[in-house]
Amino acid sequence: MQERLLDLLDREAIRATFFLQGRWIEAWPSTARRVAEAGHVVGNHSHYHVRMPLLSAAGFAIDVRRAERVIGDVVGADPRPWFRLPFGTGAGEAAVHRRLERLGYRHVHWDVNAEEWQVAAIEAQVAEEIVRGVLERGDGAVVLLHAWPRTLLGALDAAAGRLRDAGARFVGIDELESLPSGLGSP
Repeated sequence: MQERLLDLLDREAIRATFFLQGRWIEAWPSTARRVAEAGHVVGNHSHYHVRMPLLSAAGFAIDVRRAERVIGDVVGADPRPWFRLPFGTGAGEAAVHRRLERLGYRHVHWDVNAEEWQVAAIEAQVAEEIVRGVLERGDGAVVLLHAWPRTLLGALDAAAGRLRDAGARFVGIDELESLPSGLGSP
């Protein structure tokens, strides 16, 4: 699925941001390298994909740095300053943000969550949620998607076309002026 997603993004000339998990990179190194080689932004999504606020300060740092090391060694990219908290857990906690800042990161939350990962998700509904959410949020909307759900490719293909028709341009988070943090600010 991930390879087909990268093919779709390439065909549609969409530059995206991928928050890569360390264990996933270890399992799929060639696909992870392809993300960076295609010019997509690479961020850190932890090594073990745990709820980060449950970790001690030392455990938190170990998990983030381990993923960072794998991203650098395998993908050849520096994910800093981009970090996405697994499940978004801790996004509303200033202490979690401070831990990330001390490690050279900032959490990037999302504006639109189409929940394409839900078992009952249907491509047309996911596409509609993406389009509706982006149009409601407006310029700079950050959309949360996952590379593995069966509904992703069809939904993204349909949503991208509709958004392009509405004048949208697809960019990585490094091109946005403001980013959602989860702390209640845009």
